[in-house]
Amino acid sequence: MGRRGALLVMGAVVVIALLVGGAFVLLRGDDQGGGGPGASPSASPTTSYFTGERGENGPVIGVKIDNVRAARPQTGLDSADIVYVEPVEGGLTRLLAIFSGTPPETVGPVRSARESDLELLRQFGRPALAYSGASSAVLPLIREAPVVDLSPANAGAAYRRTGDRSAPHNLLADYGALQARAGDADPPRDIGFRFGPPPQGGDTAERSRTVGYPAASVEFSWSSSAKGWQVAFDGDPVTTTGARRPAPATVVVQRVEVRRSRLSDKLGNASPYVDTVGSGEAVVLRDGRAYEARWSRPSADSGTEFTQPNGARLPFATGKVWIAFTDRPL
Repeated sequence: MGRRGALLVMGAVVVIALLVGGAFVLLRGDDQGGGGPGASPSASPTTSYFTGERGENGPVIGVKIDNVRAARPQTGLDSADIVYVEPVEGGLTRLLAIFSGTPPETVGPVRSARESDLELLRQFGRPALAYSGASSAVLPLIREAPVVDLSPANAGAAYRRTGDRSAPHNLLADYGALQARAGDADPPRDIGFRFGPPPQGGDTAERSRTVGYPAASVEFSWSSSAKGWQVAFDGDPVTTTGARRPAPATVVVQRVEVRRSRLSDKLGNASPYVDTVGSGEAVVLRDGRAYEARWSRPSADSGTEFTQPNGARLPFATGKVWIAFTDRPL
């Protein structure tokens, strides 16, 4: 072939090879990651769909983590690829941490699952779910859901109770043991996140953002030295048992419908149902700035797209992601 470049069309990906100074430079037509959740993503197989970071990725494991004062400091939160902050009974919050990349040694305290966790997890395909129980009405739903059940009933050897705090806030899980029992849990897949440089315009400087709940709060404060948003629960800085502070590169405050479900806890408090299918407003925090956004998740099986007011995809900063669900105005 005597031309200086060759044009190859492979499916939807166009590779243009240009001979420059004796070397080939490959330009991939999908480098910016277009298309919706489930479409061919921008990430290569060794780049995380969840953080945009390169590295090895194991099966997707979601862990329900306690978040009352008696459960702190938690273990393993700084290693989670994604952390969802969810409203639960009594105006409090609980966490759903998603792991696939660099694993922690231990994680917890592990607590019970909720009905709306199953809808949220559907976008991950068939992930594993580590939890310490659920109401009698939710347990049959978990058995029917596309998840690998890693509760103590099925992975008891992975769990232990510590003596430094009282039950039920002292149940930890050995992550390696959970991973060994994850079986055919799905590997990471495209859930709609895109990573890249910050968009031009539409942003305001933001040093901190507090998300309030009836009996709890979570605050995200920008740290230039940590290159992320340091987290505080109820005014207390979040650290892990290893004294490390989670500092996600991207924080999403996502306004959703939180409705009263038909279920309640053992004290009779109604369980909120956090509806993560649909569309609505969001604020994306990255690089010390805030961006207005829209979120859209058409069905439980699809991922969640975040877009700018002009409709273009809103890229996240490369690194960990925390998403706080709220039904309050942003």
